[in-house]
Amino acid sequence: MLFKNRFAPFFALLLAGLFLPLSVVAQLTIKVVAVPSNTPANANIYIVGTFNNWNPTDPTKILTPLGGGQYEIVLNPPVGTVEFKFTRGGWGTVEGNANGGQLPNRVTTYNGQPKTVEVTILTWEDLAGGGNSTAASNVTVIDNNFYMPQLNRYRRVWIYLPPDYTTSTKNYPVLYMHDAQNLFDVTTSFSGEWEVDESLNELFSQGDYGCIVVGIDNGGADRLDEYSPWVNSEYNEGGQGAAYVEFLTSTLKPYIDQHYRTLPGRNTTGTMGSSMGGLISMYALAERQDVFGKAGVFSPAFWFGGDGPVDHVLANPKEGDVKVYYLAGADEENDGNQSNYVVADMQAVANAMSTAGFGPAEKQVVIESDGKHSEWFWAREFPDAYVWLFQNAVSTDNTANAAAFGVYPNPAGDWIRLSGFESGARVKVQILGADGKLWRDSTLGASEALWTGDLPPGAYIVKARVKGKAWKTARLILQ
Repeated sequence: MLFKNRFAPFFALLLAGLFLPLSVVAQLTIKVVAVPSNTPANANIYIVGTFNNWNPTDPTKILTPLGGGQYEIVLNPPVGTVEFKFTRGGWGTVEGNANGGQLPNRVTTYNGQPKTVEVTILTWEDLAGGGNSTAASNVTVIDNNFYMPQLNRYRRVWIYLPPDYTTSTKNYPVLYMHDAQNLFDVTTSFSGEWEVDESLNELFSQGDYGCIVVGIDNGGADRLDEYSPWVNSEYNEGGQGAAYVEFLTSTLKPYIDQHYRTLPGRNTTGTMGSSMGGLISMYALAERQDVFGKAGVFSPAFWFGGDGPVDHVLANPKEGDVKVYYLAGADEENDGNQSNYVVADMQAVANAMSTAGFGPAEKQVVIESDGKHSEWFWAREFPDAYVWLFQNAVSTDNTANAAAFGVYPNPAGDWIRLSGFESGARVKVQILGADGKLWRDSTLGASEALWTGDLPPGAYIVKARVKGKAWKTARLILQ
């Protein structure tokens, strides 16, 4: 008895310690106490936030109905600031403020102890009257389900056309941008928009030549996979970036060049994005210098790719003149857990460009003291980046409307297209093998594709000219 009485408190504490993790688990409970009266019956309500990379269709983040218009979900986020919002399964169905407009991210602090947060969903932006879109009239959706054969997926694709597109015969540079949900319209964004359309319209009114912008929605749960060619072992995501860039260069760009008046050459073609979008933009430029001559790399998440981004630049030395605009803020929070490395990693990639043969004038590195990992920062800096990238890309007297001659995609498969000829021109094209054998002798429109699917893989010379002009030549690789 003495033994039992003496050590009983000790064993009680020991047992309590052993079983505590099973009975008391730190949790953050989010409870929705009311939803709008026009919420569709049986609609799933999702929570999105910093804890799931803002994926609006994450099936593990569907709230449990409690009845009476109440819902609940239990989370186990990292300790610290938690930002979140609610959707009905996509950014087009995100919650709004009392007037149906944009609602800032909800914020709570989680210290690792059990906590319950009660909230009310005031409106759904898509059900609040439909008058809240901020997209300019010269922004349209090309296709809500544009097929991506390289990834066997479908994606919404947007296009911004310059204000004089319908009243002129001009051909325009093209900027391909990622995370299109956040580019033009606040109602489709998850934390504000870049105001790309407003900025470009204003610059046009001040004399800018104009530029077509093609925006590709991110794939939600597929975003990290598609925006990195390297697999991140910690996240177990990434690895599809090369296929995504192949979609841009071999499927989307040829479609845009065929259906719109573009200047398809590399000197008038750029790509731009932020965070993971910055990573894939730099990869696309270095990998496909035959297609892209310009890149906007905002707050790049190079940390996600480990040594990959630097090594990739070093492995792809300069093939032609480029312009790369690097941007970061000194306060890059909310970039995963790697915020301290954004600026350093960005500088390392910029330095690698020098080793790879690019000159000082081909890159601009901007670090703003108040800059954060946020849409408002990228929106504010977008005009300066655009002007630096595209200044002098096109002469306003239209003498530069014919970009430098080139063949794309390159390497190619079944089809090739030409750059460097005015829209509407008839072009005589010859394809010769390395031994001088003539494989193709055709005449086609400057914007038409030329079939190469019956040619054996290897190296070729492409010759092209308009009647009465000198031949232009380019090297072509067929896979």
